[in-house]
Amino acid sequence: MTKTLEEIRQFMEEMGVPGRDLWELPSSTKTFPDGAQYRIEVSGVERASTLEAMIDEARKKLVPIHRIIATVTGSTFCEFEELKAMAQMAREEKIEVIMTVGPRKGWDVGARELSAWGETGFRLRGSDNISYWLADVMRSVEAGMKGFLVYDEGVLSILAKMRNEGFIPRETIFKWSVYAGYSSAAGARVVESMGANSLNPTSDVSLPILASMRKAISIPIDVYIWPFDSMGGEFRAYEAAEIARVASPCYFKFEPGSTEDDVYRPWVSESEQKEFIRMKVRTISIVKEILERNAPQLKLSAKGSPDLVLPEPK
Repeated sequence: MTKTLEEIRQFMEEMGVPGRDLWELPSSTKTFPDGAQYRIEVSGVERASTLEAMIDEARKKLVPIHRIIATVTGSTFCEFEELKAMAQMAREEKIEVIMTVGPRKGWDVGARELSAWGETGFRLRGSDNISYWLADVMRSVEAGMKGFLVYDEGVLSILAKMRNEGFIPRETIFKWSVYAGYSSAAGARVVESMGANSLNPTSDVSLPILASMRKAISIPIDVYIWPFDSMGGEFRAYEAAEIARVASPCYFKFEPGSTEDDVYRPWVSESEQKEFIRMKVRTISIVKEILERNAPQLKLSAKGSPDLVLPEPK
């Protein structure tokens, strides 16, 4: 049976998946509930002291931080009272928190995970590790957190059922991680259909790919403006306006550094983390200024947008 490329693309379109990347770069008509095209996400808020430093610097620079990715080192390394303190600070500052639980991936038995082939995509190994991971979620829920980073489709299916049945709070949100390795509209539709609330594609996705993802899904797309050197280290400050135009609603994500291993480990000092987070906020203020200078028609959400899912400290 012979099928032409055009027939294949038409089949994809009928599924709601663009048959090709959108090289014409259409403007997205979708926005956040407040009408904004973009918001700010800061990753690597490892401790209560890191969050405190970030909030202080954001106030000084007049930068609205809408969402943080917390405890990338792994929430297991935070004392329970520290998790509660972070939940309290985030709620008071009206910042959405996405928790990184664990660590599990890379800290498990299995030499394959140390190889190049083992880095093709994060997935948990076995039901024991899934149950441990979910236990860490419950610990963070108990501390008041309501957002979680997910990189495993099997785990997402369990979490979505837990949320639907009230096993965890029904307002809990899930961010699909860059470490799952997704970079297509077809993959984006899959995780949206499974219950993901936002999607972080790989750091090197082009504008046409972002546009095709936006055509296929409605959830926010979380786009790296500055990723780790190990991910490519692209600094897309002057491309940010076009990213917001074609991918809205989107989060601009900032996570500079050499590698995750260098930056996020429990033995990295608090003082290093505090200065690093201040540098991130200063960089965000520069990108914000560039956007306002070159694309004043694009709207940045105000601080504390009412649709954000905030922690509820216990």
